[in-house]
Amino acid sequence: MKNKQEKVNKQADKANVEELVKEYQPQLKSFIRKRVSNREDAEDILQDVFYQLIKAVENTVDPIEQVTAWLYRVTRNMIINKSQKKKEEELPAHPYDEEVDIVSGFSEILFNDDSQTPETEYLRSLVWKELEAALSELPPEQREAFELTEIEGLPVKEVAKVTDVSVNTLLSRKHYAVKYLRKRLAGLYKDLLYY
Repeated sequence: MKNKQEKVNKQADKANVEELVKEYQPQLKSFIRKRVSNREDAEDILQDVFYQLIKAVENTVDPIEQVTAWLYRVTRNMIINKSQKKKEEELPAHPYDEEVDIVSGFSEILFNDDSQTPETEYLRSLVWKELEAALSELPPEQREAFELTEIEGLPVKEVAKVTDVSVNTLLSRKHYAVKYLRKRLAGLYKDLLYY
């Protein structure tokens, strides 16, 4: 009798896990893809999360009480573990690549309208607020160079012509602005990356 009950419980757990995978896979996939640039790594993390779920469901001693919170916590930890293992990656080919990554990371949050969720709206407002505060601390020429080229998306040559400075001067101003913003917003960027 006891053996039969265990078999029924295992079948129910398996069906439960399948439902959880169907329900949470799109959300977790999106969550991971926003934080992991390599598609294969993102797929590996997602598979590892569901593997951990199966192991946790089979463990009847310590059941999961809040599945959503548990899944996101495990996912976040897997992302952190994966990024720590990748610390040995090659250096950027261009010294400003890392700066561009932060700028593009914030650009994705600020200008990506694909996912309109309360979470993304909150993150977007937080990033805009911090970015505006950081921009206000820049010298006017650097702020103008950054805003016109990065936020407005105007071509560098056009901005140089309108502002009556050389392209090299404009690029230099933008570089110093990006360098300052990178340093000033690094904490926020890491918080968002590992959120």
